[in-house]
Amino acid sequence: MKRRMFEADHEAFRASVREFLHRHVHPRTDEFIEAAAIPRDMWIEAGKQGFLGLEIPEEYGGGEARDYRYNTVLAEELAKVTAALSSCLGIHTDIVAPYLVDLTTEWQKRRWLPGFCSGEIVTAIGMTEPSGGSDLAALRTTAVRDGDTWVLNGSKTFITNGYSADLVVVAARTSPAKKAHGITLFGVESGMEGFTRGRKLDKVGQTESDTAELFFDNVRVPHAHVIGEVDQGFAHMMERLPQERLGAAVSNLAHAAQILTETIEYTKQRKAFGQAIGSFQYNKFLLAELVTQLEVAQAFVDQAVMAHNEDELTAVDAAKAKWWSAQVQNDVLDACVQLHGGYGFMNEYRVARAWRDARVTKIWAGSNEIMKELIGRDLGL
Repeated sequence: MKRRMFEADHEAFRASVREFLHRHVHPRTDEFIEAAAIPRDMWIEAGKQGFLGLEIPEEYGGGEARDYRYNTVLAEELAKVTAALSSCLGIHTDIVAPYLVDLTTEWQKRRWLPGFCSGEIVTAIGMTEPSGGSDLAALRTTAVRDGDTWVLNGSKTFITNGYSADLVVVAARTSPAKKAHGITLFGVESGMEGFTRGRKLDKVGQTESDTAELFFDNVRVPHAHVIGEVDQGFAHMMERLPQERLGAAVSNLAHAAQILTETIEYTKQRKAFGQAIGSFQYNKFLLAELVTQLEVAQAFVDQAVMAHNEDELTAVDAAKAKWWSAQVQNDVLDACVQLHGGYGFMNEYRVARAWRDARVTKIWAGSNEIMKELIGRDLGL
């Protein structure tokens, strides 16, 4: 079914993203996997093309698109290459950006945003902790005020871009007695004394994403690096989680749709018992089901994108989009592996890597179980 939310300018932008990927990314995907990171020169090139500053005001070097459909186009095209590429750039352009645009002081904007847009400052967000998972209100990292600085102690884990980030938005508990209402966000810069990184985590999938542990040992963070209001960090995070979950949903479906398209072509070419395997009734019906599932899910996510563009996307609808897209993505890719037979289990085949890469989408940005909990609460249960 034709998608109707994009206009000519969005499709022109899509063409420029595809050209960038053709020139600077497709030839190097194996290099990214081997390095377990997206190299800095690729970030710089993405910055030159204007892809990193879609939400950043023009005066700080951004494009100030004010239209989430551009974010959607970028996420979709990145996800078609690999899930990790969309994840790494998405953390920067889609998740951290709103914090730095909406909550920062003029001094902070001038310090961080130009480099953010150019790719000279790569960002990450430090929410998840070893003991907390999706429960952001239970975080244990602390920050204690000491004059004009805050002394930060604790750790974070599963941090995308964590190993290479120059700036990390870190959530820390500043008023323990207030529980969820006593959390503050800080801009922690690479090189601050006491801020160290653990190893790049050895993940099942998304190898090219540098996911790391972060450690804070009496890190003195200037008060000028507080992002937003003191003790309002939890509210700031909750306000921005719908966009994070929507971005995940966009990437989930684009990633699955690309691999399904490639699988359909494979079933036309692969022969068994003298005929293309896609012509067997079971496989034909299965592919019909997968295409329909994806298109129906896409229709909902497209509506969510338009709702977000109009500031009408609710946290509950974002939760629906996130969990359902992750479920559909994993179901589709599992079937694609099956259709490839033994080759689907070989790392040299994109379908195998995509299958591995997708599994985490049912966990991150709030696990699917947490999404269902949010939806259930909205039902009054």
